Amino acid sequence: MRNYVRFQDKIDVSRAISAIKDLTYLVGNSSKALMKNDMLGFNVIKFFGINTRTVKVFRPFPIKWKFPSPGWVKINTDGVVRGYLGFATCGSIFHESMKEFIGAFPAFLEVQTTMVAEFYGVIYAMEEAQKMGLTNVWFEYDSSLVCVTFIARTNVPWMFRNQ
Repeated sequence: MRNYVRFQDKIDVSRAISAIKDLTYLVGNSSKALMKNDMLGFNVIKFFGINTRTVKVFRPFPIKWKFPSPGWVKINTDGVVRGYLGFATCGSIFHESMKEFIGAFPAFLEVQTTMVAEFYGVIYAMEEAQKMGLTNVWFEYDSSLVCVTFIARTNVPWMFRNQ
């Protein structure tokens, strides 16, 4: 439209808006990108006539928790954040093989991301396990990235399992 103005000395606003909408429609519908689940984004996308493709919501499935083998201590840990970047907390629960509850802890982490909360949960649990003198420790948590990172980056004799 800038070239049109430059060479024709006039611009038709409705034609410019129509051209922008048409080009945005073509580019948006040929993209494989996913939209975030918010109303502003949804309204903008609908204004341009773009078909929405939202992030798939995964349905939770039940996991049957089992006590650890004799001689082992199981530590279930998790980190949680309100929103993407918000108030965060983490915590762990310690269980022995004879169905005995050993202990638990929560930790407030101030403002963090989800991954930071997940990592702190495991780090704090490792520190607690060392303070308690625990040697055979089995970790369970719900973050594959945490699992892969600790297995690849540590030579610590812990057993890690992603739930």
